[in-house]
Amino acid sequence: MSQSFREIEELAKSVPPEERARLAGSLLESLQQEGTADVEAAWAREIEERIRAYHCGEAEVIDAESVLAELRQIAR
Repeated sequence: MSQSFREIEELAKSVPPEERARLAGSLLESLQQEGTADVEAAWAREIEERIRAYHCGEAEVIDAESVLAELRQIAR
C-alpha cells in the first residue's frame, strides 16, 4: 500500500460512522460506474456489428412467428 492510501484510510476511519458509510457507498458506486462504462461500450460495438451484418446479409435472421411457433412446440 502506498503512503497516501494509508493516510486516506486513516483519515476515513477518523470520521463518524455515518460519513464513513456514505464514503464507502460513494466509492463502491464509482467502481460500478467504471465497469458499467466498459460493458456499455462493448455492447455498443456488438450492436453495431450485428446491424452491419444484418444490412450486409451476413446475419442469420429468423422471423418472430417462426420463433414463437418453435417455442409453442417446445412448451407442449
